[in-house]
Amino acid sequence: MAKKGGKESTAPRSVQNRRARFDFAISETFEAGMVLVGSEVKSLYLGKAHLTDSYCRVLKGELWLYNMDVEPYDKANVFSHERRRDRKLLMHRREIDVLDRKSMEKGLSIIPLATYFKNGRVKVEIGLGKGKANYDKRDKIAKDDERREVSRSLAGRD
Repeated sequence: MAKKGGKESTAPRSVQNRRARFDFAISETFEAGMVLVGSEVKSLYLGKAHLTDSYCRVLKGELWLYNMDVEPYDKANVFSHERRRDRKLLMHRREIDVLDRKSMEKGLSIIPLATYFKNGRVKVEIGLGKGKANYDKRDKIAKDDERREVSRSLAGRD
């Protein structure tokens, strides 16, 4: 029997960027750490962030995350964080060089796909992706609709 009232689940929530997988064909994924301030970590722990318009870029040998929206932590006082500040991502030098080279050569974009907690630290899953054309998106929608119809018809026969 479920509890009535009580505290919410204390498990950290992952923030996904579902739109990225629809708009881009992701070829490779990487994991990076993120430099944050305390109130940002608490907001991310509660799942109060959005990755919809965010992107990554390599500047002067460092990887940066732009436009990630982390809502202010409501219990933080004057020392709260800026909502859409640029955040530095932490990766090995060789991995950053590979990302930079591939994004320049092949015209790929570096897109954040998800944020999650791993061993008490915030991690970002980033992917190398090439933008999809509109007809690719329509084909995917049609295939998904067809798959759903088949599964509904099979479920109705039982």
